[in-house]
Parts: sequence; C-alpha cells; structure tokens
Amino acid sequence: MAAHTSGPNGLVPVHIAVHDPAQMEELDPQAADHARKLFAASSKYADISWHELGAAPRWLGMDTSTCAVAINPSHFASRGADEFERFLSGAASRGEPALIIATMGTADDDDDRVWSVFGRPGGRVDFRHFTGAIVGKRLLAGAEVSLVPGLDAADRDLGLRLLNRPADAPWWAMTLQASALEGSRGTTVHKPEGELVPILVDSLGEPVVARWTSGDGQQIWYVIPDGVDWNQVVDWLVQRALPEHVPAALRRVRSHHHADPALETPAETQARSALEGLERRYLEDKARLEGELERARQEAEPVRSGLLYGSGSELEDAVAMVLRAAGFAVTDLDEELGGTLSADLLAVLNGSTCLVEVKAAAGAAGEKLISQLQRHLEKWPQLRPGQPVTCAALIVNHQRRLDPAERPAEVYQRRVVDALPFPVIASSDLFRWWRTQDWPAVQAAVLGRARPGGEQDGPPAGGRETPAVGRRRWRPWNNGGTA
Repeated sequence: MAAHTSGPNGLVPVHIAVHDPAQMEELDPQAADHARKLFAASSKYADISWHELGAAPRWLGMDTSTCAVAINPSHFASRGADEFERFLSGAASRGEPALIIATMGTADDDDDRVWSVFGRPGGRVDFRHFTGAIVGKRLLAGAEVSLVPGLDAADRDLGLRLLNRPADAPWWAMTLQASALEGSRGTTVHKPEGELVPILVDSLGEPVVARWTSGDGQQIWYVIPDGVDWNQVVDWLVQRALPEHVPAALRRVRSHHHADPALETPAETQARSALEGLERRYLEDKARLEGELERARQEAEPVRSGLLYGSGSELEDAVAMVLRAAGFAVTDLDEELGGTLSADLLAVLNGSTCLVEVKAAAGAAGEKLISQLQRHLEKWPQLRPGQPVTCAALIVNHQRRLDPAERPAEVYQRRVVDALPFPVIASSDLFRWWRTQDWPAVQAAVLGRARPGGEQDGPPAGGRETPAVGRRRWRPWNNGGTA
C-alpha cells in the first residue's frame, strides 16, 4: 500500500474505493467488460474540485486510516476491503463515528440486477459489521420527491441540494431489510440493526435519500441516488456533515471551514451566535409558515377543485360552501326532498329565497340546463306551498375540461340569457369572488341584483373582461311561474 503523509494542510482526507481517475488510461474499444466497469467507476469522480472544496482524495492503494469520510467503500478483497477496514479502525481508534456516503442504484443502467464493479447489485447497500441492508427499487421516470419536515441543518441542506438534480435524474425507493445467512443448519435471518431516517421521500412516503445510524453510533451512512453532482456532495461533506458529525476531523487538518468557539474573539462569537439564531428562527418560521400554507390549501382545495373542475355532488358542495360563506342559509334539496324532485340548493338571505340549480358541462353548456331550472320553478309551489321562492339562479361549470384561463367568460351568449327571469352564473366567477372574499358580488349575482352603490367587477385573472352581474337587472321570479 502506498505511503501517504498527513499533516495540517487544511484538506480533509476522503477515501473513495476506486482507482485514481487521473491515472486511468483511455480504454481501447476492444477492452474487456470488467475494464470498462473499472474505468466508468473512476470516471464518476474525475471532475471533483477536491482542493477548492477543502478535501483530499485517498484512492485504492492509499492509506485510509486517517480519513474522515468514505465514499462508496467496498467489502471485497483486492477491491477496497482493506482500505475500508483501515478507515473503520482509524475512526474507532479516535473515538469518532465513521461517516460513509453510499450511492443507490446505477444511473446509466435501467436494470438494477446488473452488478456494479464491486460485485454488488445496483439496488443494495450493505453495512460493515452490522446486520441488515438497504434495498432500493428504481422509481419510474418523473417521480416526485419532497423534503421531510423537521430535519436538522445538515440533513436538510443535503436534501435541498439533491432536490436540484435534473428532472430526469433517477430515484430509488429504499427499504431496510433483514440479513439472511446460509449455513450448515439452514438459513438464519437477522433483523436489521440501526435506524433509517428519511431525508427525501417519494409520493408514497418511502425514502429516496436517507441517513442510517448504527445502534452504537459508530457508523453513519448517508445513502443517496446514483447520478449526483459530486462537487455538491463533497462541498456538503466539508461544510455541513463533518461539522455536525466529526468536527475533530476539521480541527486536525486546520480546515478553514472549521472555527473553534474556544479560540474566537468576542466579535466572532457574537456574530456567529447571531447567525445561528437567525438560521434557527428561519427554520422555525419556515416550518410554521409551511404548516399554515398546508392547512390553508387543505381548506381551499375542495372549493377550488369543485368550482373549477367538479361536477355532480362535488360541484354542488363547493357552491354551497361559497353561498354559506357569503351569508346565505343553504339547504341541500336533493338530500332533504330526495332524488331530483327540485333544484339542488335553496339559498335564503334577508327575506329572499332562491332556488339554485348547479350543473357542469364538459363543453359548451346546452340550453336544456335552463329548461331544467324553469321546470323546478314551476313545480316548487307543489313541493313547498308555504315557502314561496322570490328568485332563482343557474350556476354552471362550463367547458370544465379546459384550463380556467381558456374558458369563455360567459356560460351563454347574451341573446340567450337576456330574456331569462334568473341569472346564469359561471362557477369560475363564483370562485373568483370566493377567492377574494367579495361576498357582495356573490349575493348580487345569486339574487339577480345590481351590486351596492353601482359597483362593477374588475377583469378576472388572465385579463378577460367579464360583464358584471350589476350591469344588467334580472327580472325577479314570482311564485306564480310567470316572468
């Protein structure tokens, strides 16, 4: 094994279980498959700016006992097992945890059954001296991943860096599995040791980036997907991971990334404390605001989805929520009277009683929707002779397959609705008034009245001019069924 002198040169020694890419010769086109794999494994680390990032690589054949970190160490003899064992022994002798980075999967190969240069299946990470393994399953292209809330600063920083990978970069969902050992007496299964802490998760909540820590704290593994920017990872190691897990490693080499509080001036201590406080408050405020945003979205989504994209009961429920928010007392007539005996909703406000029919149309709204409400109005005196209606409204989610910004502003052309005794309201307009809490506009639209003070609506989001309800007066519907 080649000798390597160490000293306080400011660079943190990092072990990588491949040959120095600078000494790898370009392969002949006829080179054996094994040689190609060796060359590809080393090439992944060829463009790392080691010195600029504050680190010094220790390749295969170099002493690793003083290394602070190991990247993709190997368990196999003549392929890095000796270097891995010296790295672990060195960390143990110093009473420090062994910090290890392992990649899951093979980015340039869709088949995880293809073995890597070290002989391991592409979707598996095995521990050293501990039972269990992390097994990965490659996700389909376009998988969405998100950051786990409540992480410490180091883990959060790693997660944010990896979230910025290209959109087509692969991910593997990870699981902690038991170890099965075959012997003369059969197969013995050992439960996995340690704790796996997710950092990034997929849409099902399965980790795609995680930290595993052994039960005794002697080993800390960060498992990340293959196909990363190694400059980002090494920078994170020196800037975040080592100060968090192995700060003595930075002190030993007198890294300029390490500041010993015991040696600071009062001005340095004050500035550092203020910065730490700022970061802590930022994380606390961000977590609080993220929670508020999530709660607000959960409250808004049923109304937004119902009014803009819904049909049937989803649309009716959303309309009822908006009317109640605008001050109406709302009754679900389908539920109270059963079936389709009458319109969908009865809305009462300040002595006005309105039948509200709620409909959806995938394309342009047909005029039969108008006739349905007219029939309900004619039949209402038979259903509730003691509760006359004074008005009615037809609310339609028209062209619901189109993006809201692409839909026509009005449900029907003016020549169709001008002669009607009740207003026809686009559910997208109802959404706009609900979103801005313009309750007078909702009331005026449903009741078929001009807005108070002659106010008019401004153009909706997207720039289209929408005729305001207050620009025309609807003839009130009398209970006798004539306009």
